[in-house]
Amino acid sequence: MSLGLRLFLIAALWCAAVLTLAGWALSTLYSRSITDALDRELSAVLENLTTDIEWAENQLALEDPPNDPRFNHAFSGRYWTAIADLGAGAQSLAQSRSLWDEGLILPAPFLADLKANPGNRRAIALAGPNGEPLRVLATAIALSDPARGDLPIVLAAAADRREGAESARNFALTIGAAFAALTLGMIGAVAAQVRWGLAPLRDLEAEVAAVRNGRVPRLGGPHPREVRPLAAELNGLIDSNRDIVERARTHVGNLAHALKTPIAVLLNEARAHEDLLLSPLVIRQADAMRDSVEHYLRRAQAAARAEAFGARCEARLALEDLVRLHQKLYAREGVQVRLEPGPSLFFRGERQDFDDLAGNLLDNACKYGGGLVEARLNAQDADFLRLIVEDDGAGLTADEQAAALKRGVRLDETAPGSGLGLSIVDELARAYGGSLKLGQSDLGGLRAELTLPRVD
Repeated sequence: MSLGLRLFLIAALWCAAVLTLAGWALSTLYSRSITDALDRELSAVLENLTTDIEWAENQLALEDPPNDPRFNHAFSGRYWTAIADLGAGAQSLAQSRSLWDEGLILPAPFLADLKANPGNRRAIALAGPNGEPLRVLATAIALSDPARGDLPIVLAAAADRREGAESARNFALTIGAAFAALTLGMIGAVAAQVRWGLAPLRDLEAEVAAVRNGRVPRLGGPHPREVRPLAAELNGLIDSNRDIVERARTHVGNLAHALKTPIAVLLNEARAHEDLLLSPLVIRQADAMRDSVEHYLRRAQAAARAEAFGARCEARLALEDLVRLHQKLYAREGVQVRLEPGPSLFFRGERQDFDDLAGNLLDNACKYGGGLVEARLNAQDADFLRLIVEDDGAGLTADEQAAALKRGVRLDETAPGSGLGLSIVDELARAYGGSLKLGQSDLGGLRAELTLPRVD
């Protein structure tokens, strides 16, 4: 998972969680405030009932009943009642006209709790006369009756909860929509922040790619303060890499000079005394030593160049020069070398290595073909280019194709050479992360397909 995606997910999830919790908290507080307001309204009704209720002619009466007109309309959703136990069980002795011929039936445990704690107020949810959900607030008082003495009376006021529930639901929907829009806006802001904040790293990535592709020698800038140490370390790594490659080239050159001179002396001495018994053996072994030294020196140089940063060359231009050169070299033998039109592509490596790779393939086709050699260069994909060289010669069998890539194997002993051409191409291509494949050409001869890394 990318760093940007991690930062985005963490921030987005945090914003969504916090805003969701905030929306839930606001909705809960609003719903509770509606319930509290309803309880205050019902408490005012109970205060009125407690103050004004009295016994009159063996009945409960109110001098000044609650003045809310809804208490006078049948099933309006606002109700009050006074309940007492006169020996035949709990019964309503007085109630609002809004209850009509119905009543509020309070559970027996609830009534018992009220009577056991006179003066305390308790709330309960009940179904109203029409099945509507009610919020009931009740309390118990002791009312003195000349005939019965102090008699516990339960006073209850009730209100329909649907209006408040609808208001709370609308508030929750409004808050939910607003917070959802805010969440999306904050997630968008987080995405923009992450993209803008990580832009220097993307710029640094592009600069490193430019260095690797050879467009610039080092990382430039300017870079933010937090990225500067990384850029400095990368520049140090690039410089160190170049120094290592340069030292490797110097060591290889020194080794080549140190070995070639003694081998040349051995060859000269052996050829000057060819009449001696050991001279042919010394000449053969010295030639083999020279070929092996050249092979491994070239391989070491190629491997060092392949690991270097910034090397690039225009493959199409180099191939055109090689085709013209081979046309001149093999003009007397009647060999025709053709280059098919194609795009301009860049090889991620040095010109010398591309010349060795393509030159060996062209040289091999000119030597062992039937007189016609065709070359074409195209893009295999975004990361690799492909060079195909074909001839109209006798070609090679599958076993011969595998043997041709082995160092020192010569399939045609009549032609000059050491048998290192195709093996060098194969090893050098693999050093660059590419490959060499041999097959049957449509022209009838050998088809060599070379894949190499490319840059834009």
